[in-house]
Amino acid sequence: MSKLKLIFSDFHLGKGKRLTNGAMNPLEDFFHDYRFKEFLEHYTKNSYEDYEIELILNGDILNLIQIDYHGHFTTVITESVSIYKLQMIIDGHPVFFNALRDFLKHPKRSLTYVIGNHDQEMLWNSARSLFENALGKEVNWRNSYYHTDGIHIEHGHQYESVNRVDPTRLFLTEGLPEPILNLPWGTLFTIQFIVRLKLVRPAVDKIRPFRHFVWWSLFHDTWMSLIQGSKLFFYFISTRFSKVRYRQSSLKQTFKILFEASVFPDLSDAAKRILRSPEVHTVIFGHTHVYKQIPIGDEKQYLNTGSWTDIISMDLENFARRSRLTYVRVEYDEQGKAIPMLRHWIGRPPIEDDAFGL
Repeated sequence: MSKLKLIFSDFHLGKGKRLTNGAMNPLEDFFHDYRFKEFLEHYTKNSYEDYEIELILNGDILNLIQIDYHGHFTTVITESVSIYKLQMIIDGHPVFFNALRDFLKHPKRSLTYVIGNHDQEMLWNSARSLFENALGKEVNWRNSYYHTDGIHIEHGHQYESVNRVDPTRLFLTEGLPEPILNLPWGTLFTIQFIVRLKLVRPAVDKIRPFRHFVWWSLFHDTWMSLIQGSKLFFYFISTRFSKVRYRQSSLKQTFKILFEASVFPDLSDAAKRILRSPEVHTVIFGHTHVYKQIPIGDEKQYLNTGSWTDIISMDLENFARRSRLTYVRVEYDEQGKAIPMLRHWIGRPPIEDDAFGL
């Protein structure tokens, strides 16, 4: 069948790789705008010209929680705040958005967006309208998961206590002049702690295994490690064992967060539970930034799309800073059965690029 689905996650688009003064933006994580444009152009030419193609953006495409609002990183996120931040991302990645707009001009192209934890702000209707206006096409929005052709597609953050969004209470309104997003503790932690740390150590959230980095920092970045470790301890105590501004702490939830704490969580168990359903033959997650292809039994599988952001491995077996532009491609056989495959986009390496002296 002349039909494809192309599934991505975790691009983490910020407001551009350079700030208005020309300096590098330490909070930008996505540097592959031209590679993505090349990817989309590949699927508009030659044999793919008349294919029916659905792009599925499986969460954390936009890194809205790491965008400032007029110079401040706020956890009080109203609809107008989200609109301002989304416009910053659109303005900061013109190549990316123009490439998507050109791709979606074809009547057989469509776009589905599954919301993750870094782009929770796309729950606002006006944010969705702004995004659709930038692309010139309506988007199929999914708040939690997308089920299609025996494939369960979900970002994956709902299986962590630290990042789980309450689906019954997406917005807070009581005693407030206007609604605000009901943010999970992990998002509050990112905005109030991780963002400030990334301004001085931009790679801190890209390193795995994190325990190796902790030991390395204690020996080679001792003073910074002690300062940030102390701040982390007091932040955790103050936010988990006392009432914070618009969230009540729970001791049970606190122990869940401590037990599950992981920079790169493993969602294999969650995938296996979903695959118990006879209607599902493939589960596709993102969120972990680690691409995976795991057979479950004889006819089922768990795939993780990985990320198009940098990963810095401190394991001796694969010690390096690298990006692998992974995605899932779903083809269809003559009977119309979906066949998902984990793929790696290589394309043509650029002749030159910015040197990041961070």
